[in-house]
Amino acid sequence: MTMTPATGKKAGGTMPARGILFRNLRHHGGIVALIVLLVFNALFTPNFLHLQTLFVNISQVATIAIVAMGMTLVIATGGIDLSVGAVMALAGALAPLIFQSEFAMAYPVLGLTAAIALPLAVAAICGVFNGAMVSILRVQPIIATLILFISGRGIAQVLTNGNLQTFKNPAFSYLGTGKILGLPFQGWLALAIAVLLYWVVRRTTFGRYLLAVGGNEQAARLSGGPVRSVKIGAYMICAFLSGIAGLIVVAINSASDAARNGNLMELDAIAAAVVGGALLQGGRAPIFGAILGAIIIQLVKYTLLANGIQDEVALIAKALIIVLAVYVQQTRKE
Repeated sequence: MTMTPATGKKAGGTMPARGILFRNLRHHGGIVALIVLLVFNALFTPNFLHLQTLFVNISQVATIAIVAMGMTLVIATGGIDLSVGAVMALAGALAPLIFQSEFAMAYPVLGLTAAIALPLAVAAICGVFNGAMVSILRVQPIIATLILFISGRGIAQVLTNGNLQTFKNPAFSYLGTGKILGLPFQGWLALAIAVLLYWVVRRTTFGRYLLAVGGNEQAARLSGGPVRSVKIGAYMICAFLSGIAGLIVVAINSASDAARNGNLMELDAIAAAVVGGALLQGGRAPIFGAILGAIIIQLVKYTLLANGIQDEVALIAKALIIVLAVYVQQTRKE
């Protein structure tokens, strides 16, 4: 039986078993990888099935997932954001400084509100800056966001004098240590954000334009689409979510370390977004895929560390995951 040259299928219309297997792996590779990681850890990693291990992993996954969902929106426009870790550091540096102020001590409720609202506002402004650089000044996204990647963490360290900033505020700490129905609060928060963003992408005009800009920016512009506003909005949401992740990290530790908060998060977020199905050329925004990718990235890191493999190897593994995900994307086009 011969193969048709256009599809690679047999003349009878059926595909060889090996082709079917490869196609399924391309489309469901993330789920397969997750199952493999879960089974491996359940069998070979001590204490993996303990509740404490679950809580730790959910806490770590939540911050990656929140940033990865924002990164997914940016990638959907055909861009990239290297500044997410620096924005986390900047937002995280502001909260303790507000708690340490006389205003927050005199007015605890207003101080708590300011410690959440002001860092998130600054984070959103950072996103607007990135979006304006990309959409108005036409700077390449990797260069535009590199500016804040370098300066954002530097500003955070200047604000804190390079020192660890500690504070005590149980209400704020709930962001990182609270539980709902026995599960970490930040896990529920990540899920709520996912549902909201899924609705935005699927049901709103902004979401339709977001995918249109990434799919064909020139066509979107010629059809009268608000290309600049959509790009600025995507970068602003990404930075805002990075600010939330930065506050969660600070709340977990009741301290802010500008040198460490969000360090290498841009790698985790990009990896999670790509593994979750985001196309680097734009046009797709798989929000729940970003959560799947975040779980995989966290489990890879946990698996290596729990089995005595150095953290540096985890970085190499993440890089290889990105390469593999990009390869799978390329094969989908063929």
